[in-house]
Amino acid sequence: MSKDVLVLTDENWKTEVSEAAGPVLVDFWAAWCAPCRMIGPAVEALAATYAGRVKVGKLNVDDNPGVAQALWIRSIPTLLVFRNGKVVEQQVGAVPQSQIAAMLDGQLATVEVGARRA
Repeated sequence: MSKDVLVLTDENWKTEVSEAAGPVLVDFWAAWCAPCRMIGPAVEALAATYAGRVKVGKLNVDDNPGVAQALWIRSIPTLLVFRNGKVVEQQVGAVPQSQIAAMLDGQLATVEVGARRA
């Protein structure tokens, strides 16, 4: 896994996602999931591209069922974007890297507009 991708767990979820200052993209996945393996490289590439602007992490739902159950993750891969600990974007299933990037760009634009108004 890329150095830019955080390994998220039930134990570090609060610190890394719930209390994070900026947008956080979380890829909910499992090793046995072929579509998860398909989008893995895209998530890693985006982690490098958005480093310093968006935190990117992966949570293995088999190893960390607590968070997955609390968020009602029923299908994987599921990509969620969080801001201030709340889900602001969601994508279920394998999607192209460009679609994930568009989600992130939309969230960054929202953050930048809010910053200009303040």
